[in-house]
Amino acid sequence: MTYYLLGIFALLSGAWLIKAAIAGHRGAMLHRRRLLDEAYGLLDEPGITLAPDQFPIVTGRIADGRQVRLELIADTMVTRRLPQLWLKVTLLEREARIRLALGALVRPTGSEYYSLVHGFPEWMEPPETGVSLLMRGDGRASAEQSVAVGKHFQKLFADPKVKEAVITSKATRVIYQASQGGRAAHMLLRQAQFPLDTVPADAIEHAIALALGLSGVLTAPDQLPVSKAA
Repeated sequence: MTYYLLGIFALLSGAWLIKAAIAGHRGAMLHRRRLLDEAYGLLDEPGITLAPDQFPIVTGRIADGRQVRLELIADTMVTRRLPQLWLKVTLLEREARIRLALGALVRPTGSEYYSLVHGFPEWMEPPETGVSLLMRGDGRASAEQSVAVGKHFQKLFADPKVKEAVITSKATRVIYQASQGGRAAHMLLRQAQFPLDTVPADAIEHAIALALGLSGVLTAPDQLPVSKAA
């Protein structure tokens, strides 16, 4: 009889744990979907879709009419560091520009699967920033252009929350720290739980401003928008 009761207790306990795990997962997914809710008030014509991992993707337009795309990346690849929630801001140009491509990544580990910098073929001399900085490009930058971008990167990466900055012919992109995972959940359960209900509007606005400033670095006459005839 005792073994019978113990068996029933074990089955009920297992069922309760499964139910609790399912409910917890659903709650976590609902929480993820709301993380960029504060972006709506900052953009014109805002729209939202969900990535396969249920993080929101918000698109809209800034005041000058250019389109911006906001995404979130949960980075758990570095085992000796707390999980990071990155806000990826991509500011699209109205038309492709005759503009070189380059970027910089701070504190590189080689595990940044989301990075564009790792894909550029040419190694470049990074500016002095006081932290390790990987700077690469497509090999077309002149010495003057490298200096101009390097000076801007010095200011940009003075903000410790900036992770990556990239310039291309079609867009500029900034990856910015939105949050850091809780230590207890990471150490005990190896889970990435971020202690915020939504990414604050001022953080989103600041990251967009950084991308906007980056887009104006290489605007010499020989880097005007490509004509439609081209």
